[in-house]
Amino acid sequence: MKPQVQFRLRIKRGDVIAIGPGKVGLLETIARTGSISAAGRELGMSYRRAWLLVDEINRCLTSPAVLTASGGARGGGTSLTATGEELVRRYRAVEDIALAAAAAELQRLNRLVAP
Repeated sequence: MKPQVQFRLRIKRGDVIAIGPGKVGLLETIARTGSISAAGRELGMSYRRAWLLVDEINRCLTSPAVLTASGGARGGGTSLTATGEELVRRYRAVEDIALAAAAAELQRLNRLVAP
């Protein structure tokens, strides 16, 4: 089995993780599905848990990452704001930069891991 490298960048605001891999994954899934409940189902979490995470993200940022529209004749929906899109884009960019910067050392570390 080939070793897999995974960075776990987290940015905290006090005791709360404002930005982390799970929250970024949730934002990406919301962007793709257009729904907090569908994103929660896809990620194996309840709607309530997904909604609480979205609320926590929104409260930790200078402006909301997610906007919701209530149901009705048009069905409602959820979308990322420009802030949410930027958050995801920058988070993934930091991951890419970190992997590239650490590539040589990661190769050396991977040689120490049994196949």
